[in-house]
Amino acid sequence: MVGSALLRILQEAADNELVLRDKSQLELTNQSQVRRFFAETEIDQVYLAAAKVGGIHANNAYPAQFIYDNLMIQSNVINSAFENEVPQLLLLGSSCIYPRSADQPMNEDALLSGALEPTNEPYAIAKIAGIKLIESYRRQYQVDYRAVMPTNLYGINDNFHAENSHVIPAMMHRMHLAKVSKLPEVEIWGSGKPMREFLYVDDMASACVHVMNVISQEYKSITNPRVVHINVGTGIDCSIQELAQTIAEVVGYEGELIFDPKRPDGAPRKLLNVEKLNSLGWRASVSLKQGLEKTYSWYVDHADDLRGTQC
Repeated sequence: MVGSALLRILQEAADNELVLRDKSQLELTNQSQVRRFFAETEIDQVYLAAAKVGGIHANNAYPAQFIYDNLMIQSNVINSAFENEVPQLLLLGSSCIYPRSADQPMNEDALLSGALEPTNEPYAIAKIAGIKLIESYRRQYQVDYRAVMPTNLYGINDNFHAENSHVIPAMMHRMHLAKVSKLPEVEIWGSGKPMREFLYVDDMASACVHVMNVISQEYKSITNPRVVHINVGTGIDCSIQELAQTIAEVVGYEGELIFDPKRPDGAPRKLLNVEKLNSLGWRASVSLKQGLEKTYSWYVDHADDLRGTQC
């Protein structure tokens, strides 16, 4: 999802020559393949968006894969980029790096200030390791490597699996099927009370390109070797209940939404402080309602292709 959004943004610039490989051509968890790729390919910038990702169910069910795959991907790509003198690299992290009890909205300096949310701790630790890897290379070698910490992302090309996906595509998929099947109710995991911030993926891609290329007096504060990551979000959150109601409206599902408090809620609130990013001249442009409408339109157009794979 994020990779394809980055392509859409980068392809808008006529002077960009994109170097692309799919998983069948380059397995990023394979160190020898990654080393060979960077040794044989001339690259100026790396957008490291590849990751093993999922919602609460997937994080609980596959913790080993979530920590191992992400550690390997980051370590292989960052080190090979350095060894082959790639000038710039941007790592995409996640807001789950911050402590469960961090003050809201969460500032960049909240990193490592408390215990993580248990339901996604392996994934979060892998992403923290990626940030620290970049920080260490910057401190020792003065390379121009950076990281962005996006809030919860959604959009076209998302994973719409009913169990292993994130909250928006999972809800959208279930409500669509319920509408088509005329089911009277849809079950939603958790109490509906947690507060979450959501960012449309094309906005995220735009922010990545901005952060990679911005040159300004304000940027001096984040080129400090020990301050390598910057939050990316809207600065606006909503409850899961409000989200579910908005998705139902977009989908056109008129049945009852049943919240199951026996299911895990995750962290009570996750809202990013995006003042640093805003000061660099970037703000989100797509509202939640607009983004959900774009996403659902794409989902309906591709439902047949998704059936039997993601769904």
